[in-house]
Parts: sequence; structure tokens; C-alpha cells
Amino acid sequence: MTAKYPSVRRRLSASALTLSFLLALGATPALAGEAAADATAVAAGTADAADEADNGASRGDIIIVTARRRQETAQEVPVAISVIRGDSIEATGNFNVVKLQQLAPTLQVYTSNPRNTSVNIRGLGVPFGLTSDGFEQGVGIYVDDVYNSRVAAATFDFLDVEQVEVLRGPQGTLYGKNTTAGAINITTNQPTFDFEGRAEVSVGNLNYRQAKAAISGPLTDKIAARIAIAATSRRGTLYNVVSDRWINEQDNLGLRGQLLFQPNEDLSITLAGDYSKQDPEGYGTTYVRVGRTQRVLTRQYDALVAAINAANPGRNYAVPSTNPYARLTDLDASLNAGNKIGGVSARVKWDVGPGTLTSITAWRFWDWKPENDRDFTGLSIVSKSQNPSQQDQYSQEFRYNYEGDKVDFVVGLFGFKQRIDTQGTEQQGPDAVKWSLAPSNDPNNPYNRPEVLAGLTATNTQYLKSTSAALFGQLSWKVTDALTIQPGARVNYDKKSGFYQRVVTNGEGQIINCTPAPGTSLSAVLAAQCGVYQPQESAPSDSAWNFTYDFNVNYKVAPDILAYATYAKSFKTLGINQNGLPLNSDNTVNYDASTVKPESIDHFEIGLKTQFFDRRATFNLSAFRTDIKNFQATVNGGQFGTVRGYLANADKVRTQGIEADLKLVASDRFTAYANGAYTDAKYKKFVNAPCPPELSGGTLQPPGAAPDYSNAGIPNTASPRQCDISGQRLPGVSKWAFSYGAEANAPVTLLAKDGQVYLGVDGNYRSHWNSNASPSAYTDIKGYALTNFRVGFRSEGLDVFGWVRNAFDVDYIELLQVAPGNTGLIAGQVGDARTWGGTVKFSF
Repeated sequence: MTAKYPSVRRRLSASALTLSFLLALGATPALAGEAAADATAVAAGTADAADEADNGASRGDIIIVTARRRQETAQEVPVAISVIRGDSIEATGNFNVVKLQQLAPTLQVYTSNPRNTSVNIRGLGVPFGLTSDGFEQGVGIYVDDVYNSRVAAATFDFLDVEQVEVLRGPQGTLYGKNTTAGAINITTNQPTFDFEGRAEVSVGNLNYRQAKAAISGPLTDKIAARIAIAATSRRGTLYNVVSDRWINEQDNLGLRGQLLFQPNEDLSITLAGDYSKQDPEGYGTTYVRVGRTQRVLTRQYDALVAAINAANPGRNYAVPSTNPYARLTDLDASLNAGNKIGGVSARVKWDVGPGTLTSITAWRFWDWKPENDRDFTGLSIVSKSQNPSQQDQYSQEFRYNYEGDKVDFVVGLFGFKQRIDTQGTEQQGPDAVKWSLAPSNDPNNPYNRPEVLAGLTATNTQYLKSTSAALFGQLSWKVTDALTIQPGARVNYDKKSGFYQRVVTNGEGQIINCTPAPGTSLSAVLAAQCGVYQPQESAPSDSAWNFTYDFNVNYKVAPDILAYATYAKSFKTLGINQNGLPLNSDNTVNYDASTVKPESIDHFEIGLKTQFFDRRATFNLSAFRTDIKNFQATVNGGQFGTVRGYLANADKVRTQGIEADLKLVASDRFTAYANGAYTDAKYKKFVNAPCPPELSGGTLQPPGAAPDYSNAGIPNTASPRQCDISGQRLPGVSKWAFSYGAEANAPVTLLAKDGQVYLGVDGNYRSHWNSNASPSAYTDIKGYALTNFRVGFRSEGLDVFGWVRNAFDVDYIELLQVAPGNTGLIAGQVGDARTWGGTVKFSF
């Protein structure tokens, strides 16, 4: 590696040290360890689950899950659920939640950086767009029963994972934190009283390096320990011609340790701690396209670039490529995505009488240190944009599980508290006057004075305090051997209080005031500055009680056929705006937007779970409809001042669809799966939505007038004040999504070791979807299909395979973003090109 790529060279040395350490730690991987973990999970289940696993082991694939807070087979659970085992995650290279969507079609994950990550199920979860701390996640991420409130957890590598369960639909009567769209339940491998270990090393193109190791065993006859470590590094996929470096790289390190104390058969105490960090140079975008807005033509992208070039003789700015798949960018601001997350937990399980009492106590932290280029260009318009955050969360859950002949129940008590502090800075650069102000030939006009906006800085101080408490439970009544009725309920209290202060200083560091004295008006300079950033201060606070419930009826039509129907009345608690409020048409702050109403959710679902061909084939089918009132949406009117967008309520949203999952274990030599989802997610009523870019930027249409949408994309025409997007699809949701995979093997003896040579394929398809909260013709992302292959040899304690991902080198876009200012610029992030490499795993 030459000095041309200093960031890569710097990180490779650290990765090499980590690789050496991991190899020394483990010298031995996965298949035997995973088999032992599966066996342990089955043995630890209920008697019925264990018996069924034993009876079915010689036939189909038996999967034990904890979706209902007890161990049972996945086919017994009357919930739409996808279960991905640790070996499947490793074999397909889907090593975090972001990549997991390639195996679970109803899971949608989009990320422009770890903070701005959307995890949705069936199109619901979090508002699509830049993240605000003031709303709740609709999809809960749990690791060993501990709720992770920061969605950034989705971008970290899985660490010593046994399996991942993706539960679809509201889960509030079984999980501590209310989740309206579903839950991702991650189970890690636990300490064992048998000594075992595993290690894995992968290398590939783009200087890809990944190493994992875990070791577990007894310290005494009552205490066992397990420690795991993982590291990933990869060269960036986007070349920045300004910094002469590859950006959007991977640089991850994770550690996890667990200590199990088991004084007797009735009591176990598990102490766990984890720490993960990312330190990549990223995350940047590339030029994708320019679309016409309703701004005057002289204030749209091409004309603005020409004006800046004309004002700087000898300068001839142009993007390095108008083809996004050239993977070039020219971002001139500093980029960083420093990210740390971790915590400790104590889980106590005590068999008391006929049931089990569980206590989970946890503290977690998140430390986010970003630097971004928010104008998405090589021009110095926004010269600095960063919103570092520090978060602490505390949670306590008590849960009692009872299992009887006729009645099972779970009852729980949950408490949660978090605080998030953010210190934001956004600063304008010397090109900002030509970009943001109206043209003028007057040399004294701010348009011709770069110093008016250069150095103009908005410094934001904010915090969020959030408290939540809940009592929840679910009852299962076995009316007959075939019929079970399952009601559940939840009482929830939430309180949120926040503080936001924006202080604006000019290039000389002087604080500016945007409120003129009575009878006076702002000077031209001050008016220009206040049109970009306005001082703000708000302290929203609100609280709410909610009662929700669900009701499930399931019936065993035959020993291997389960039918179920569910109704759930759920909610998503209130939200507060934490990142700057929008401005009214008179350029005053709209304080009415400081809070948003809770969502009210009605969910209906029917499903069928079947096994046939002596349980070698599993076919599950579900159909659902979810109606939401006061849907919480992230919107942005194109103003620099609303730095990260803001929350608003859409009147009604509906999502409905059908999902199918098929798995075939034809023999010991061949397995296959295929999953598909049809999702129809729409705004049913959103009459006051922000307009898409093609209907923005012009002089506003008269107040009270019916919106005129006929001049979309025509410069110098009047823009609607708001747009009615009722009937349009929700952002980020593909109507059709599929995943599939197959593996065939044959017995072989290699280097005196008996084993199998195998060939595997997996892939996924997503139809087109829109990447803007108000759907735009400019942000429609075409559908794409990705295919991956692997071939290798495995035997007891050894697995060696080569792999290629995106084997056909498909060009595709992962995310599009509308640049602020209604200039028509659309930037985006392109998906990975073809990658290839090899993996070696050892275990004992």
C-alpha cells in the first residue's frame, strides 16, 4: 500500500495486530462450537420443546426460540418470525443488522451513518430520514434480553451470536420496551462448563480483514466464563479526489465477556460486559443527479455552480463524475464517524415454584463523534457539520414465567431511563453567499460579500431526558389440546423533557440577534444571516399514559399445522423535536412543532405454520394489516436551520401485505430456502406534508388557495405551501422483496480428514422504493437483485471456504438524499460492487 492512501495504511497496522491477537487466542472454530450451542439450547428448553427436538432431529430442522420469553420450537409460536442462526450469518457474510435484511425480506435497514440508521419491519419502525433523539424506535433491538435504545447498535458487528430472531408485528405485551413494528431478538453464545473455543479469519479484496475468536469454559464447578472478540477492517468504497483518500471504510472492534455463576440447578446469575468501537473515515455521498425545482433558474444547481466559478477567476468547479458508479466524490469538509457503544448487565434466573423469575439489570452507553459534509459538494457552502452525542441508559426488568398443563403466563415490570447530550456545530463557508442568497449586481449587497456568511456558525446545545415504566403480561389458555387463547395487556407511562438552544455567531465570533427592535427592521447583512440560521431556544416536555392489549387465537389443525389470528391495539409514545424547529413563512420559529402526538395502532394478522415431508419441509404464511393514526414522520423543508429535519404527524398510514417462508431439508446433502414479502405501505391521509423538491423553492402560493401541482419541476413557478401526499407509498419500502438460498454437499476425504465439500448460493431482490419522506421523482431507487456464492470444505473442527458477494457486479443505490436549499441536487450512497475472499474457521 502506497502513501497515496494514508488512512488505509494507518488502519492496516492496527488490524494486523488485532488479527495476530485473535489467532493466538483461538487456534480452533465454529461448526463444533455451534453444534454444542444448539445442543445446549435444546437441552435447556421446556420438556415439550426438548422432546419435539429429539423426535424431529433425524428429520427436519428444529429451531428453538425465546420469542415468547420461554424456550419452544419456532413452529409452535403463533407469531410471524424469521430465525437466522449464527452459522448462516457467518456463511452469508451478513455480520450486522444492516446486512441482515438480505436474509429477512420484511426487514428494511437504511443508513447514511450509524446515527442516521432506520430499522423498519413491514415499512414501520422509525421515521425515514435524519434521526431525531426525540422519538422512540418502533423496532426494538434486544441482545440477551437487554434493550438497546440507540439504533446505531444496528451498524456494529455481531459478536459471538448464536441466533437472531426477527419478530414481526407489535410485541408490547412480552417485551420490556414497547415495540410497535416488531423486535430483533439477538441471542449470544453463553458460557459453558465444557471447555470450547473457536476462531475465524477472513480476507478479501478492498483490503478486507475480519477476525473473530471466542473461548469458553469452567473456572470452578459452579462458575464458567466466556470471552469473545471481533475485528473488521476494509478499504473505503468511495474515492475522495479532494483528500486523495478512500472514504466510507470499515474499522470495527468488539469485545464481549460473560461470567456465569450457577450455585444450583434452580439459580443462575450471568454478568456480561461488552464494548465496541468504530473509527472509519466516513460517511460521504456522491453526486447522483440534478432535478429541476420551482426556484428561479438562476438559483438552481447548475447556475449556482456557474456563479461561484465566475466569482472566483481561475476556478472551474465541476463534480469529478456524473456517474455515481464511478465511485468518486469531492467532499471538502472533514469526515468522521467515531462511534463507541457498550455496557454491562446482570441477568438472574431463579426457578421459583412452578415458574421462573428473571431479573435483567443493565446500563449502556453510546458515544458518537461525527463530522459531515452537509452540502454534499466540493464547494465550501457548509464548511462544518457535526453533532456529537453522549447517551446513558439504565433499564431494569422483572419477569415471571409460569408454565402449567392448561395455563401459561408471563408477567413483567419494566423501567427505563436515558439521557442524551448533544453539542452541535454547523458553519457556513465562503461559497455560501452565492449559494444561499438572491443574486444582485450591487457590490455592497451581501450576495457579493463572502464574509457575510463565511464563518456564520450555529452552535447547538441540547439534551433529552426520557423515562419509561410499564407493567405487561400475556396469558396462554389451552382450551383443548388443539385450541389456545392468548390475551395480553400493557400499561405504559412515558415522560420526555428536552432542551434545545442555538446560538448564532458571525464570522467575527459576535452573537447575532434576529429580533429587530420595535419600529425597525434588520439590516441587509443581518437579514441574510438570519435567513440561514436563527437563534432558537425551546424546552419541550410532555408525558403520557397508555393502555394497550392484544388477543391471539391459535389452533392446531394437525400435529404439524398451526393456524392463528391476532389483533393488537398498540401505540408509539409521544415525541419531541430536538434538532431545531422549522420556520413559519414570516421567518419566525414555529413553536407549535415542538411536540408530536403518540401513534395509535390497530394491527390485524392471520397466519399458517406448516411442516410436511416428514418435517423436512417448512412452509409458513402470514397476512397482515396495520392502521396507524398520527403517524410520526420526519420531514424537512429544505432549510439549513432545521439541521436534521423535524417530526410531524401524518393523519393516517396503512401497511398491509403477505409473507411466505419456505425451508427444505431434502437430505443431509441438500438444503434450500426461499422467503418472499409483498408490502403495500401508504399514507392514507397526509394533507399537510412538506412538498418534494420538484414542488419546492418557488414563491409560495396564496394562503388558503388549493394547492396547484401542475408546474412540478418548472422553474420560477409558485410552490404549494404544503402538499397532499395521501395515497402515496411510504419511503424506504419495496412493494416486493425476496431472499433465497441453497447448499449442496458431498462426502470427501481431504488431507486425511473426512468431511464435506459444499457449494452454496444465496441472494435477494427488492423492487423500487422512494428515498424521500414526501415521494419524489428524483429520489426513486430502482429495484435490484444481488447474488452470492461460496464453495468450501468442512470437517469436524474445520471449515475453509471461498466466497464472492454481488457476484454479477450489479450497480445499485442504497440511499438517496435531497441536498438542502431546493437547488435540485440529489446525492447518494452506492452499494458495494463485487467483493470476494476466503474464510478459515477452527473450533474445538
